[in-house]
Amino acid sequence: MKPARLRADILAGLTTSFALVPECIAFALVAHLNPLMGLYGAFIICTLTALFGGRPGMISGAAGSMAVVIVALVVQHGAQYLLATVLLGGVLMILFGALRLGKLVRLVPYPVMLGFVNGLAIVIAMAQLEHFKQGEHWLDGAPLYLMIGLVALTMLVVYVLPRLTRAVPPALVAILGVGLLVYLFDLPTRTLGDMAHIAGGLPQLAWPDVPWNLETLKIIAPYALLMAMVGLLETLLTLNLTDEITESRGFPDRECVALGAANMVSGLCGGMGGCAMIGQTVINLSSNGRGRLSGVVAGGMILLFVLFLSPLIERIPLAALVGVMFVVAQQTFAWASLRVLHKVPVSDVLAIIAVTVVTVFTDLATAVLFGIVIAAVNFAWQHARELYADSHDDGEGGKRYQVHGTLFFASTAPFLNQFDPAGDPDGVTLDCKHLSFVDYSAVAALQTLRERYAKAGKHLRVVHLSERCKKLLKRAGEQH
Repeated sequence: MKPARLRADILAGLTTSFALVPECIAFALVAHLNPLMGLYGAFIICTLTALFGGRPGMISGAAGSMAVVIVALVVQHGAQYLLATVLLGGVLMILFGALRLGKLVRLVPYPVMLGFVNGLAIVIAMAQLEHFKQGEHWLDGAPLYLMIGLVALTMLVVYVLPRLTRAVPPALVAILGVGLLVYLFDLPTRTLGDMAHIAGGLPQLAWPDVPWNLETLKIIAPYALLMAMVGLLETLLTLNLTDEITESRGFPDRECVALGAANMVSGLCGGMGGCAMIGQTVINLSSNGRGRLSGVVAGGMILLFVLFLSPLIERIPLAALVGVMFVVAQQTFAWASLRVLHKVPVSDVLAIIAVTVVTVFTDLATAVLFGIVIAAVNFAWQHARELYADSHDDGEGGKRYQVHGTLFFASTAPFLNQFDPAGDPDGVTLDCKHLSFVDYSAVAALQTLRERYAKAGKHLRVVHLSERCKKLLKRAGEQH
């Protein structure tokens, strides 16, 4: 590796590690867990996916989307059941990757991707507002003004520094600079240490302390499936985004397997489950982190923070980290999607807005599935409308229909409406040279058409079926 690339990845990893710590602590607290569980999960998952995953430059860790889905499990059954769930969820992720199902992310339309990115950007920004609270109450007076001032200063450094030099990541300079300012002038603002104390030892390898029986499996299986689904979805969508930013290609199946293995190790070592984190990935990429080393450094630094550097890290002002995350939210949001809203079809606009809103108010998996349903219904509707038929006399006293389009569940009614069994002559030919049969609804529609002509005492002959259509009809027991 070239020295310049090495230096860039190390600095990017260091910058990313500062942004990982408060997020992982916050997500652990959301899930009613010891903050160290979030940090151990971030260290293990970030390091292992960076080393063995299919997308260098992408950052994974103890993600909020996965923390939210296991709150009820932790409250009802405790942290040990969570560890067993993370272990099982890792197995499911490995199976997903081993079966080469990562390609399913191609089914996610681009408008849904835009909605996903916009929704997460809003979620990232909204999550920072919690740091403007002291307990349950919003800051006011001098503490509020100081917080706002430090956040604004941090954002100013991040935006302005790249115009002066690109030798160091602007986010790193902003965090360290504002931290030094607070320390030298003894400014009374909240620090990372006010969230939680992060000093600890090495993670210990141990089986989750749960009864390994069918009853436990019934408890953890639904949560493990949900964690795996949410984690894989967020990871694969973040991988796509990383591919676009870096103009290179990742390997989704390899990433799924690595993520699953990392979650299994995390569960065995007392850590939370995790997946790709879009905010930290954007920080890493904007800091010029492109190689595996950036992720390894980010993960390794989290362990060093826990083992040795907690007194220093706990002094970092929350305002500096909030300022960086506000910039990340601004950079993550696809502003171009707002400029094209009046240029794209209404269905795509609906998908972008719907996925954005559902991501903010529910969860990522629900939002993306909702967006895919919108896109699929629109696709089916458009293709159903494109089916049409030309008809003419065949010169032998009969009539010939030549149908163009795709015959499937949404187009069976338009297909049947093209014909006139009562008014047609005795001999009718259906030319399928330009017609594709897709599903059983298409077979049923053809059978219905034959029955209508038979009921009218007439004969329908079907010609020019493609080999694929013949096979579909044969499997359905239909003669052609």
